[in-house]
Amino acid sequence: MTFKFLTAALVAAWVAGAGAQASAAPQAGPARVSAASVDTAARKVAAWQLAHMDNFDYVPVTSFRKDTEAPRDWVQAAFYIGLSTYAGATQDPYLTRAVLAHGEAQQWSFDHRPRHADADAIGAVWIWAANRTNDPSKLDPIKSRFAAVLANPSTVSLDFEPKPAKGDPYCQARWCWSDAIFMAPPAWTALAKTTGDKRYLAHADREFWATHDYLFDKTDHLYFRDSRFIARRDAEGRKIFWGRGNGWAFAGIARILQDLPANHPSRPRYEAVFRQMAAKIASLQGEQGYWPVSLLEPQKTPETSGTGFFVYGLAWGVNHGVLPRAKYASVIDKGWKALEAAVEPDGRLGWVQRVGVAPDQVGRDDTQLYGVGAFLLAASEVRRLAPAYKGQASR
Repeated sequence: MTFKFLTAALVAAWVAGAGAQASAAPQAGPARVSAASVDTAARKVAAWQLAHMDNFDYVPVTSFRKDTEAPRDWVQAAFYIGLSTYAGATQDPYLTRAVLAHGEAQQWSFDHRPRHADADAIGAVWIWAANRTNDPSKLDPIKSRFAAVLANPSTVSLDFEPKPAKGDPYCQARWCWSDAIFMAPPAWTALAKTTGDKRYLAHADREFWATHDYLFDKTDHLYFRDSRFIARRDAEGRKIFWGRGNGWAFAGIARILQDLPANHPSRPRYEAVFRQMAAKIASLQGEQGYWPVSLLEPQKTPETSGTGFFVYGLAWGVNHGVLPRAKYASVIDKGWKALEAAVEPDGRLGWVQRVGVAPDQVGRDDTQLYGVGAFLLAASEVRRLAPAYKGQASR
């Protein structure tokens, strides 16, 4: 839907002073970022995306346009997760209204898949809206949805291969792929925090660690996308760790930690995994500030969705005392400048790898809502970190 309150004049005023962003073959500069420059870029990107929610012709039909058009599915959910997080960080009334208008139009409900993590993802936005408006009635659909799972939790194998003649792999009744770490457990954890019902957190914690133990490589400290990639190698014999697939997981763990009680018995383990991933991720950043689409391969082109999630997670970790600023500030700065450089003058974010399940080609004209969501998540934390770059002790 188009948000009528974002008129051309309002958008122009809202992003006033934004200035033109670099657009071609982006190069990350050495200059420190400021909160003001972060907000300029984030508002510009958000404005472009909100102005293009009625027509997704810019997404090729062959690149899951129908998934993009689905207002309750994971593609739009990832965008609204980023938008709501940034709206909360800035207390921006226009962005807040955009999130609430979307929820009202969708009646705070979900798509037709009752157990699929991709369908759970939008629930985090509904929880945010309920908290923002002090209206617990917005939680009725998600509570009903999750209650059905709690009443009959799935015990299927996490092997991705078995699949019916039509439909999703059997294992997707659980969280058997790395993307799911972003989609589902943060919503379950947030609902537990909001309602005080510990059953949601107990389920999320149990299922997360089942996924982790199955897909996490204890040597490289990265996640395989799903079971099909555990034994697979690239042409040079390297393990295949998808950039965005690990971005989903890293950002997902940050979002879990954000709502996980400080005294929860699993918290030290989550933080340990988060730190292991952070160290590995930082070591794999390309010279331009982006991360490769296949993390162990040399960077061939920019890619902004995985990069956005990595910058978000690293900045979140520093802001919340989980990661040391001295070690990660320069990585975050370089990554954010790379993200800014991928924004076209009109606010369109480029270099977003298309919908997929593995590393693939990406071009300047490729854009997608989840890439914008990752960008806005990163902005929400980088803007908070930016003033602390100078004149404060490292921790």
